[in-house]
Amino acid sequence: MIRKVLLTALCVVSFGIAQAHRPFKRIVKNHLVKRPAVADTTHNETAFYDRIPLVNDILGYAKKYLSSRYRSGGSSPRGFDCSGFTRFCFSKFGITLPHSSAAQSNVGVEIEQEVAKPGDLIFFKGHSSRSSSIGHVGMIVEIVGDRIKFIHSAWNGGVRYDWLHASYYQQRYVGIRRVVHS
Repeated sequence: MIRKVLLTALCVVSFGIAQAHRPFKRIVKNHLVKRPAVADTTHNETAFYDRIPLVNDILGYAKKYLSSRYRSGGSSPRGFDCSGFTRFCFSKFGITLPHSSAAQSNVGVEIEQEVAKPGDLIFFKGHSSRSSSIGHVGMIVEIVGDRIKFIHSAWNGGVRYDWLHASYYQQRYVGIRRVVHS
């Protein structure tokens, strides 16, 4: 009787372990993505940053320019426009981006908001929320729950932090792209 109980318990545990390590698939904007089971999530989050210390370097470098002034067409510490700022920060680490937010929106891979990470570029419509074209770009620095904090060079304040959930940005939000891959 004890053998049957132990054998049953062993089978249940073995099946549970096998299921926990089996990847599942889901569709993210027409891309098939394999995602590990929940049991490995903490390990994968750490592994993402271990494989890409570059992300932390880029974000640290970008933060050095907080409060730098806005300058239309600017791409240096004397003054940045939005795409000039992202281009400047990434170029320091060997990643070439075009100098236009619309052109930068074609670089890298499109990412759903739910799987965004620090270092991803975030895109917005220009001054009018009715516009259909991309006119602004920033770089995600932090995700707190479902709130995304980004750094960008804004015409009304220069290089600063803002949150996607603010109504001004929420109305203009277009998408996210990842240019640094694991």
